[in-house]
Amino acid sequence: MLEVRDIDVHYGDAQALYGIGLTVEQGELVTLLGANGAGKTTTLRAIAGIRPLSGGDLLFEGSSLSRIPAHRRPGMGIALVPEGRELWPQMTVRENLELGAYDRSARAHRSASLDHVHELFPTLKDRAGQLAGSMSGGEQQMVAIGRALMSRPRLLMMDEPSLGLAPKVVDQMFGIIRRLHAEGLTILLVEQNLGRALEVADRGYVVETGTVSLHGTSAQLLADPAVRAAYLGL
Repeated sequence: MLEVRDIDVHYGDAQALYGIGLTVEQGELVTLLGANGAGKTTTLRAIAGIRPLSGGDLLFEGSSLSRIPAHRRPGMGIALVPEGRELWPQMTVRENLELGAYDRSARAHRSASLDHVHELFPTLKDRAGQLAGSMSGGEQQMVAIGRALMSRPRLLMMDEPSLGLAPKVVDQMFGIIRRLHAEGLTILLVEQNLGRALEVADRGYVVETGTVSLHGTSAQLLADPAVRAAYLGL
């Protein structure tokens, strides 16, 4: 479904990614692992079109994304749940969700998509008229995930969905991730809780200083002594 071909990304004169390459097959849950600043978020932002490439290419379902602007990628089936949620705090929960369905193809299914989001997160139905900025961190994360799902993605990218959340809410988030994966949704996950990420993922890539240093199945990475020592404290 997704092929990242040796991409380079710069922030001004500073290079953040050096020939990153990875693949995500349809129906897979793939995780990107690595320390803060390794390039994981930049990789997701490049796939979403938020950061321009300075080298390499991105293919989605066999077609290059090089000429596709960021605002058109959700309509193609690519959605990002960004780190920090990035909601519109002075808009209601319902308004935030509906903005996720701004593409014409998604608008046609807005009612069904909203029903699905409410089934996943009943709290959002109960608080549809509440300002998003007044909700707890966990509730805001629900809105951010729900907003992405409103675009009816085929590839859902999630950047640190458990960041700053209480352990009970983290359990709920991973339960939702498992359910979405079981429903057939393809997921690319960046997550600080590496043990939990590898529990739910099919495969993973370790990113270090803007390059992929290691990849394998979740079982292989969990058993790798370097990964256990560097990221799991074992």
